[in-house]
Amino acid sequence: MTITILDGGMGQELIRRAKGAPTPLWSTQVMKDEPGLVAAVHRDFAQAGAQIATSNTYAIHHDRLAGTPFEDRFADLHAMALAEIKDCGSAQIAGSIGPLGASYRPDLHPDTDEAVRLYREIVTLLAPQCDLFIGETVASVHHAQCILDATLWTGKPVWLAMTVDDTDGTKLRSGEPVADVLPVAMAGAAAILVNCSTPEVIPAALDVIKEAGLPFGAYANGFEKISDGFLEARPTVDTLTARRDLTPSAYADHAEKWVAAGATIIGGCCEVGPDHIAELSRRFAEHR
Repeated sequence: MTITILDGGMGQELIRRAKGAPTPLWSTQVMKDEPGLVAAVHRDFAQAGAQIATSNTYAIHHDRLAGTPFEDRFADLHAMALAEIKDCGSAQIAGSIGPLGASYRPDLHPDTDEAVRLYREIVTLLAPQCDLFIGETVASVHHAQCILDATLWTGKPVWLAMTVDDTDGTKLRSGEPVADVLPVAMAGAAAILVNCSTPEVIPAALDVIKEAGLPFGAYANGFEKISDGFLEARPTVDTLTARRDLTPSAYADHAEKWVAAGATIIGGCCEVGPDHIAELSRRFAEHR
């Protein structure tokens, strides 16, 4: 079995390193305020053993930029993110496509035509410099379908990363069964993952998604919970509290369970830093 190591979470790592306080445009604004900081995080993840670097484009959406000084800099911000990830040292670059509206809020996701149009605009900007795409924190079946409709035309691999209920890994954040996304994934995705969910519920999700017959894996977050404050309009990442028990060793213990279930793609989401990725790389060195 060959294990592919993804990188970890960008946003929370920037909190630890940046000079300013988080804003609703946190990981986006920091590229202008502190050029080179995002590049340093990418390099540190690569040096820790990440084989795939994920672009800092998760939150660059027109709806996030509306009413801010960055409203007319949509394309420029994507170019900044691609410049920061260039030559980071990882073998491949994945273009990150985050959710429209807000994370964990499938109720805010636009209808199909609008979503595909917006996602396709991002894909067009990222495609020339990315080896694959990851639709991240996909919270509903509708969301998954829109990601595939917007990306498959490129001919590049598309990975779907689903976020699941933190108390029941068999359900998406929308409340729909994870099983309902399998027909969508099987119609075009190159891999199916679970991301930005508590690590304890990921095994239940993996038991479902492996039935798709696609390469699968996981990258969990390290939050205590997704707080009510974070589900409000224009949240900041400092409304979320990091777990103290999720050390690199503890996180890798969870990942060993995922690999035992057949996962071949592992990494980290929010609050999973370079030390965690280094431990994953060490634990699974014989499978690299």
